[in-house]
Amino acid sequence: MDALLTKTDQSDHTLTKPKQSISGSEALLRCLVAEGVDTLFGYPGGAIMPVYDALYSYADKLNHILVRHEQGAIHAAQGYARVSGKIGVAIATSGPGAANLVTGLADALIDSTPIVCITGQVAEHLLGTDAFQEMDVINTTLPVTKWNVQISRASDIAAQVAKAFYIARSGRPGPVVIDITKNAQFETIDDFEYVPCTQVRTYLPKPMIDHAQIEEAADLINQAKRPYILCGQGILLSNASAELIKLAEKANIPIASTLLGLSAVPVNHPNYVGYLGMHGNYGPNILTNECDVLIAVGMRFDDRVTGNVSKYARQARVIHIDIDKAEINKIIRAEVGIHADAKEALQVLLPMVHENNHRDWFEKFREADRKEHEKVIQFDLYPLTASIKMSEVIRELAEQTKGEAILVTDVGQHQMVASRYYPFKNPRTNITSGGAGTMGFALPAAMGAKVGQPEKQVVAVIGDGGFQMTLQELGTIMQYNIPVKIIILNNNFLGMVRQWQELFFESRYSFTEMSNPDFIKLSEAYGIPALKVESRSRLNAAIHNMLVSKGPFLLEVVVEKEHNVFPMVPTGAGVGEILLEAVKQ
Repeated sequence: MDALLTKTDQSDHTLTKPKQSISGSEALLRCLVAEGVDTLFGYPGGAIMPVYDALYSYADKLNHILVRHEQGAIHAAQGYARVSGKIGVAIATSGPGAANLVTGLADALIDSTPIVCITGQVAEHLLGTDAFQEMDVINTTLPVTKWNVQISRASDIAAQVAKAFYIARSGRPGPVVIDITKNAQFETIDDFEYVPCTQVRTYLPKPMIDHAQIEEAADLINQAKRPYILCGQGILLSNASAELIKLAEKANIPIASTLLGLSAVPVNHPNYVGYLGMHGNYGPNILTNECDVLIAVGMRFDDRVTGNVSKYARQARVIHIDIDKAEINKIIRAEVGIHADAKEALQVLLPMVHENNHRDWFEKFREADRKEHEKVIQFDLYPLTASIKMSEVIRELAEQTKGEAILVTDVGQHQMVASRYYPFKNPRTNITSGGAGTMGFALPAAMGAKVGQPEKQVVAVIGDGGFQMTLQELGTIMQYNIPVKIIILNNNFLGMVRQWQELFFESRYSFTEMSNPDFIKLSEAYGIPALKVESRSRLNAAIHNMLVSKGPFLLEVVVEKEHNVFPMVPTGAGVGEILLEAVKQ
């Protein structure tokens, strides 16, 4: 009898397991694992310490990379997201930790990068008291996030995290901030359950296709004599490269790319005609004002593409496809505005478009290419000067990587040169700061890109100015042995600003010349092999040595000090007024 009672008691105990209590911090980590997160870029501190304590037991599920500055964390998350197509995650403490994320949030918002930032916050009862390291994160980040939320109860964590990830990735992607008070991190909850979010009331991220608009667009394309496609990053975000190329091939339409649209179409594709913008290719810019139908897909007509809007494509009938309704008719009036996901819209449009041929129209682009080559390109790629030019470094890199590397660029002249001359072959291989133009972006973004695509060659191309804004992330690269390759194009100037000072401010170089440290010793201090190249004869071998090295490597190339990037659309000018050389005042 006693044995039977004991057996019954054990059976009852098995059937009625006690509720499992977990902390809000562990609930957060379970949410991240459920969302498929594998990597966090972060920096601990007092208000986020409970989460870091829980993270100690999650090393087998979540890879945490300790950066050297919170700005490094968010740029690394951006690089990770841009190459992988997944959501990047950054984590920071309250006050200055959260504030240091703001630059990256602004960058991610304008460049449509899906990231989730988790910040610690003082305990709920201390909010509004100016407690140590307290900051109003919600109002501070409101203008630079797609959505943000403060959580002060552990029981709210699962639902709000699910909502955050859904909002970050859906529709036009963007950054989200989750601010969690310290008491919510400590509180316990029973019966944890994570349910992914699939909809939010009043938020409709993917609009329904309007077939009448698609038909109208198809009619315009079929009637066009000089149709022209402008593709932006929306093509990459919606994985629509194949559909775009099929459309261009079927109707024989030239394609040009914005800065962030680079790599959506292979540079060597016969329909690809070049890069748009202030320092873009000559033909794609001037012929914008000669096309009769302009098909803009996943791009927003920013000022670097349009120049003076009053002089932009006045003759063209514009078709604009974008998932963000606010972008349609914001800058350029569209005759047909299609509010839709790029991939879905192109899939519906493709069968309605007729096969066509526009040989004479393509010849216009070839004529412009010949002119640009004669005036600019041949001297950039094969210079006669004694000094090395940035462009020949990119040419040599392109030849040795065959256009297959992921190129992460900072902001400045080197960015424009790399965008012009690197022959991107595969989608998601051009990682740069576009709308915000954030100096210091490239080094941490390259770290994140390499973590996100460890099998790919990742090369960061950085100016000497931008490098010094986030060079502390060499410490992160050292600690985790992240095999990213770093090229510093050193001209001892803030080169882009200097170019404008030369051309438009009578060469008054006001605070743009830089005295730089010994970058080689600096790199070696972090245990990263480095080389410095000052002569053209050593460039080929140096790039080869960099690329074949097993770990991280830094290559400093001393380049022409006062080189200017052309073509160039001056401020206030239209794209048809693009310059191939400096105009004497």
